Amino acid sequence: MPELSLSSESELSGQISKNREILTEPFWVRSLLTSIVILFVFVFLILPLIFIFAEAFKQGIAVYWASNSDPDATSSILLTLTVLIAVVPINTFFGVLLAWTSTKYRFRGKGLLVSLADLPFSISPVIGGLIFVLLFGDHSFLGKWLESQNIALVFNTTGIVIATLFVTYPFVARELIPLMENQGNSEEEASLILGAGTFHTFLKITLPNIKWGLLYGIILCSARAIGDFGAVSVVSGHIVGQTNTMPLQVETFYNSYQMTAAFSLSSLMSLIAIASLILKSYFDRKKVKNE
Repeated sequence: MPELSLSSESELSGQISKNREILTEPFWVRSLLTSIVILFVFVFLILPLIFIFAEAFKQGIAVYWASNSDPDATSSILLTLTVLIAVVPINTFFGVLLAWTSTKYRFRGKGLLVSLADLPFSISPVIGGLIFVLLFGDHSFLGKWLESQNIALVFNTTGIVIATLFVTYPFVARELIPLMENQGNSEEEASLILGAGTFHTFLKITLPNIKWGLLYGIILCSARAIGDFGAVSVVSGHIVGQTNTMPLQVETFYNSYQMTAAFSLSSLMSLIAIASLILKSYFDRKKVKNE
């Protein structure tokens, strides 16, 4: 390869300097844009969090503890955890299954299948909840048949789980599909050629390669399952002490002017959200390193 002359190196260096000048905005522009972003984040994200915790602890730790120990608040926390435990493993399993089949196999309709997985992103959660009420409620043929069999799928915990499954389904799959497409199939193909079975290949090859993306998706799925309001609000029936999850109970406290209780329960949800963001950032860095 011919070496660059001193004049060529000088011209190249001058061109790079000119490009940097073109791409670099003046200091006042950078400062203004940065200040606007910081101000926006503070006003719309940080300030509300500060206000929530300030109001929650306004009357002291004893009142804060008593508010979160209220039977209705405790019931909403336990119900939210129950829904979380039911929803996350199911959506993790089917999310991994969708990512595996859509990236490892070729079949007709694959694009449509992957597109349908994004349906909960494009439909309002309220509409999603309404669909399940109309489908499984006593307004439909299926709902009347279920009622005749003494099976209730709405206005109870089962309905909440079904609605939450719908709104949280895409998160795991959508994190894994780009990751698995980027990694390709060469390692899995080599494993299968050497005689390993599909399940063994998944455990030993695929799973270690996608573990950080999988954990990232699980965190997003869990956070949405805890915080969903729209779909759950429609299918729950708002039965205090029975079908109110944490977001619904916050609304109930607020509507009954129990502000301290509302902010106390909101602070718990905020802590969960902050913890989720920290874990999300950690898993995201790990996922980027593996890519």
